[in-house]
Amino acid sequence: MPRVEFDIKSGVSPERFIGALTDFSAARADVWPNIDAQHLKVHEVAADSADVTEGSSLAGGVWERNRYDWSTPGTVRVETTESNTWRPGSSWLYRVTPDGTGSHIHVTVDRRPASLKGRLIAVLLVLGGRRVLRQATEQVLRKLEQPTG
Repeated sequence: MPRVEFDIKSGVSPERFIGALTDFSAARADVWPNIDAQHLKVHEVAADSADVTEGSSLAGGVWERNRYDWSTPGTVRVETTESNTWRPGSSWLYRVTPDGTGSHIHVTVDRRPASLKGRLIAVLLVLGGRRVLRQATEQVLRKLEQPTG
C-alpha cells in the first residue's frame, strides 16, 4: 500500500486552501488538475462533510467516490468509499496550519489498489508520487494566489 507524505509552505491562507478543498461547485475541475468536469458528481454536501465522485481520464479513466470530512479545524480527510482503482479506506489527509502570512500544508496519501490499474498506478506512486502529487498541489496553490475578480 503506497503512502506518500509531503509538506508545502504557501502564501495562501488556510481558510482559502481549505475552501478550495471543500468547494464542490463546477469550478472544482478548474482548480484541481486531477479532476475532470465529466467525472465530477456531487451526491451530498453538508456543513462539514460531502459525498462526491470525482476522477480523471488518466489511464483510461480513474474515478473514486469519496467522503470528505472537515469537521476538525485545519483538517480535511478524504476517504474512498468506492472506486474503479482504489479499495475503500484509501485516503487523503490535509492538515493546514497558519504560517506567518500563509499556510503550512501537510499532505498524507494512502492508496490501497483494488485492480490491476490501481496496482500499476501504485508502483508509479512509489517511484515518483511525492514529486508528482506535490507539484499538483503547488499548481492549485498558484491558482489560488491569483487575485479573484
